[in-house]
Amino acid sequence: MELFMRYASTIILLCCFTGLDAQNPITPAGRYFADPAAHVRDDGILYLYGSKDESCNEYCSGSYDVYFTHDMVHWEMAEEVFSSRGINDRVSYNDHVLYAPDAMENHGAYYLYYCQPDPVAAEGVAISDSPVGPFSAGTRINTYGHEQIDPSVFVDDDGQAYYLWGQFSLKMARMNPDMITIDSSTIRDNILTESRHHFHEGAFLTRRDDLYYLVYADISRESKPSCIGYATAVSPFGPYTYRGVIIDNDGCDPANWNNHGSIAEYLGQWYVFYHRTTHGCQSMRKACVEPIFFNEDGTIDEVQMTSNGAGPPLPAAEMIGAERACLLHGNVRIEEIAEDREALTCIRSGDRAIFRYISFSGGADSVTVKFRKGPGMARIVIAADKPWHERLAAITLDESPASYDWTEASVPINRVEGNRELWLLFYGDEKMTLDIDWLYFH
Repeated sequence: MELFMRYASTIILLCCFTGLDAQNPITPAGRYFADPAAHVRDDGILYLYGSKDESCNEYCSGSYDVYFTHDMVHWEMAEEVFSSRGINDRVSYNDHVLYAPDAMENHGAYYLYYCQPDPVAAEGVAISDSPVGPFSAGTRINTYGHEQIDPSVFVDDDGQAYYLWGQFSLKMARMNPDMITIDSSTIRDNILTESRHHFHEGAFLTRRDDLYYLVYADISRESKPSCIGYATAVSPFGPYTYRGVIIDNDGCDPANWNNHGSIAEYLGQWYVFYHRTTHGCQSMRKACVEPIFFNEDGTIDEVQMTSNGAGPPLPAAEMIGAERACLLHGNVRIEEIAEDREALTCIRSGDRAIFRYISFSGGADSVTVKFRKGPGMARIVIAADKPWHERLAAITLDESPASYDWTEASVPINRVEGNRELWLLFYGDEKMTLDIDWLYFH
């Protein structure tokens, strides 16, 4: 922690949190962190650089946080390591929000590459001698007329750095040794395109063995960039071949639109980092993680969203926060209900919430659910694996209480064991108003 104590007067907050070994979402209640770019530094710590959402009215905000871990279970956060407005303003030439960033280490310095919706100065760089900042005053990066967003930087084994950026068509150039300017003679466009690679935005370049992997927001499904897709090549500039989807966050929220992330190897395991939307809007996103696996030919199998992420299945006998639901059907969404609490809200009849995966290793005989409801009848059916498979329990909530106060209900369940996918199915009349805070089995 010596690295961080030097900056205690500048970094507003350093905090540590964990959640029953549960990894999704990575960020705690009330924190909304999107576009995670993962890097493992020489100190053996994995760092996530990304944007910060604060409102349903717009993407991102005027500051960045950094999340980091030494074991993929316990996460810490450095808050407001760089800002474009307010008392810690480090961007003198505008007050625009800060979109998705990246960061790179080189010769003992850490370079933060940021971007903004600025038609004449879209991208910039700031420097620190710590991976968690604070970062210096930002300097505009000259992209020679290609003013677009979502910068990413990759340093190859020979020490050459590459700068990537753009929407719909990916730009790439070699960086000069100063890590601040790019070699304009090497700028190439159309490294990836929407038509050939389903490229939307948010490229992230890395290397595994002799293959280069470009990971990005993929618009191949339902004409929205909800997927993290990838393409491979044998050289940084390509040509790249589209390989498919790594993960699709469709179904994480009724208003979900985009995805943006990265892949990285840590402690012998590769992971995909991505985000999910909350609050029934396109922003208020939360970073998540899933293990990924490579085939002999270098391709990556598509993985599904889970509640446990990098950790083991969630223990059924411990409180499972409703915000751990990884797949939602209908009107239900995850929403902040207090400064440090999130819940399933706006539930309507026919909605469903799915948790992957729950461990019933010790068995269970009953379930307790914390809820609040308004007028109308409501019924919660709990099933294992699929809604039509093993029904575990049903909780009927009649017309009362209708005060909308939090209360608990417990019912017996059919005996269940093993690691299971858990479904909550909601039924009621047209007046039904229902929110779920947590549940546990005992």
